[in-house]
Amino acid sequence: MKVIVCENYEEESKKAFEVMKDVIQKNPHAILGLATGSSPEGLYKEMVKDYEENGTSYADITSYNLDEYVGIDRNHPESYYSFMHKHLFDHVNIKPENTHLPEGSTQADADAYEAELKKVTIDLQLLGIGRNGHIGFNEPGTSFDAPTHIVDLTQSTLEANSRFFDNDVNKVPHQAMSMGLGSIMRSKKILLVANGANKADAVKAMVEGPVTEKVPASILQKHPDVVVVLDKAAASKLSK
Repeated sequence: MKVIVCENYEEESKKAFEVMKDVIQKNPHAILGLATGSSPEGLYKEMVKDYEENGTSYADITSYNLDEYVGIDRNHPESYYSFMHKHLFDHVNIKPENTHLPEGSTQADADAYEAELKKVTIDLQLLGIGRNGHIGFNEPGTSFDAPTHIVDLTQSTLEANSRFFDNDVNKVPHQAMSMGLGSIMRSKKILLVANGANKADAVKAMVEGPVTEKVPASILQKHPDVVVVLDKAAASKLSK
């Protein structure tokens, strides 16, 4: 696990972009696993800026998203489908048919998404980390072998995400479909971004703690190629 500590969020986003661009430049047909949330927004901004200024092409790139809320219309402003279009897809030349996001509300829908994931190998999987150590919506206690599955969101995740829903926890969908930890670990390379002091405990547990299902992100210690990009606040509790 390579850990890069940056001065601030802006520098962190630029560093994460360097990792992303290296993969795309080496393989114009790369398959990207993409994530949502506030952490990767700066990275997507850098990708769009690079596309506009340097013409980096996404015409042959394929993407698979990590997760999506259950029971939310795709066109709802807080769906992850809407997020991806707002922050990336509508601003680069990626083909709509090459973008894939989880959709549906049953385990059968999740199984169908997992079957699609098993047909490909993700070259770079982008991740954030939750305050409780979750990656994707794989909450504490999730099996390290889990495939794509339907998840009941924990109270801490509902509270953390309520800021996107008028600070009303009752408006947050209570379930999500998420790539499982087993699905994530099949990726060739993983890029995790985290910023802010509220992520410092989770980052420490992920990087320096024991590998335990109580901290889902700790499984990344077992992956052969992980780059973790942090700002100083998120890295503040690391001992090394």
